[in-house]
Amino acid sequence: MQLHWSPKSPYVRKVMIAAHELGVVDQLALVRSVAAMLKPNPALMAVNPLSKIPALVLDDGSTLWDSVVICEYLNARAHGPLFPSEGPARWQALRWHALGDGMLDALILWRNEREREVPLVNLIAAFELKINAALALLESEVDALAQAPFTIGHLTLVCALGYIDYRFASHCWRGRAPRLAVWFETMAQRTSMKATEPVDG
Repeated sequence: MQLHWSPKSPYVRKVMIAAHELGVVDQLALVRSVAAMLKPNPALMAVNPLSKIPALVLDDGSTLWDSVVICEYLNARAHGPLFPSEGPARWQALRWHALGDGMLDALILWRNEREREVPLVNLIAAFELKINAALALLESEVDALAQAPFTIGHLTLVCALGYIDYRFASHCWRGRAPRLAVWFETMAQRTSMKATEPVDG
């Protein structure tokens, strides 16, 4: 399988963490691909018409995107535990997964806006408000996070918090959510997390 990949993308990191957790990293051939919002990549568009990563090319030549679908595919292929099959555990995992993805969506839009020549102050304030609200919710759910088996929800939330560290270091989110910060540091010690930390270059 070929994975169109970048060391900076938090969505790619989701897939790579899942691959490490599931023991399938060695089945992925990484293809370095640039996915810039203002410059669609023709080579990448041949795999994903939206010119977005991650994109996975299967051994039969068919393709899958985005991180949500790819993570679930790898989990199913490996008969893994990242997506509980039924009951309250499934809906809680998917709920945290959706929250983490929503945080990433907001963070990337926030970053794009702040890099504009004339950023919209009200829009940046709205993104910050949403992220702070998500942090407050997660702070109130730390015990549930810590007690639940590791799933796609945990994985995605770690990616979102790690992306704040990577792109919004001045946000100082740990001061707003100290118990969440302790949980995050515990999660960050997992081999899969250490192996996938975002890097420049």
